[in-house]
Amino acid sequence: MPRAKRYYDSGLIWHITHRCHKKEFLLKFSRDRKRYLVWLRQAQKRYMLKVLNYMVTSNHIHLIVLNAKAKKHDDVISRSMQLIAGRTAQEYNQRKNRKGAFWEDRYHSTIIDSNDHLNQCMTYIDMNMVRAGVVSHPMKWIYCGYYEILSGRKRFTIINTQSLLHLFSQKNLLGLVEHRRLAVENAIFKNQYLVRDKKWTEGVAVGRQPFLEKIKRESAGKSRGREIKQEDNSYVLKDIQVPYKANFPPKKSF
Repeated sequence: MPRAKRYYDSGLIWHITHRCHKKEFLLKFSRDRKRYLVWLRQAQKRYMLKVLNYMVTSNHIHLIVLNAKAKKHDDVISRSMQLIAGRTAQEYNQRKNRKGAFWEDRYHSTIIDSNDHLNQCMTYIDMNMVRAGVVSHPMKWIYCGYYEILSGRKRFTIINTQSLLHLFSQKNLLGLVEHRRLAVENAIFKNQYLVRDKKWTEGVAVGRQPFLEKIKRESAGKSRGREIKQEDNSYVLKDIQVPYKANFPPKKSF
């Protein structure tokens, strides 16, 4: 089962991305996307996973989760991802009489700073299918957190609205709805988030510089292989890419 990097400290916000094997469109039918959401809800019930946002596309998923009640021997996120990814793949392969991998080897997790950086990451995810050219507005794609929040759906909800109200300092659900609506409408008006931004899906962490310095200090032995870089108005903690250099002995001359 795919495993992410192990640093699931309590109180951190995580952006998780998981892609289908070889980027195949294994979630292209609504039935399969709905089954993914069914197991996402099961993870909420079993492990108290707090979901702040989600997006299920035809070949990958996005989740923003709050690891609020992590315990030393109870990794909420990895247990949840094992359940969701495993059951989704199992059902699909059985139904299609298919063998082989459904997901890529690993899902990637990026720590997200709160406040404005969380708002940016939320909107980046909301704009996914607009960015892909599938729909003209996030409300036209029902398999996402933006649609759930703005549609006012009461049954089979996934978003932990209480956590979002606290994180965005909103007094009630109407305030949260307006907050998310304005964020997306502003992005559409300014033509933002229409190009893939790797910092949200490949970085170790995104946020303010002091926040990233703290994450780097607490990442134990991995900190030496990581560096903080500024990108636009954000700082990104990245794994240092060491170029591969083959060390071959010199050729013998005869």
